[in-house]
Amino acid sequence: MTGLATRAARLEDAAAIVAILNPIIEAGTFTAFDTPVTVEAERAYLAAFPARGVFLVAVRQPGDEVVGFQSMEPFATFTRAFDHVGVLGTYVAPASRRQGVAKHLFAATFVAALEKGYEKIFTYVRADNAAALAVYRREGFRVVGTARRHARIGTRYVDEIVIEKMLTHD
Repeated sequence: MTGLATRAARLEDAAAIVAILNPIIEAGTFTAFDTPVTVEAERAYLAAFPARGVFLVAVRQPGDEVVGFQSMEPFATFTRAFDHVGVLGTYVAPASRRQGVAKHLFAATFVAALEKGYEKIFTYVRADNAAALAVYRREGFRVVGTARRHARIGTRYVDEIVIEKMLTHD
């Protein structure tokens, strides 16, 4: 039987993460990232990942094949005023979309975020990425507003939708 599991990202996951991320970047339609990432850069990023961060991978079982990942870092480190807020990114391998990967990642990230003292998750979704916005909304995120012409991909400006999810009740 095959299934999905989530676990903390490890240094040896760098190549698998890059293999998911770079095709998404190269497509130019799903993320504001505009430059492919090297395995060495990803390994360095993982090695320096903040202790309060949450970086999870979704793996297909059996086999431990990485099919998606979610990373959440503190919103700001220059002040303690935002210690309760994390900034999230979600990426699923194109061949594994619509198979529950994001749902598994969100469930595990929400638990880990609460354990690390986060009360709110904040992120941006490209306005032209309706599928991603729908996934986030299904997970309880609400639209805060639109950042107009927020990203420039090549010569084209893209609006980004600002979204948030409260993990605790007010």
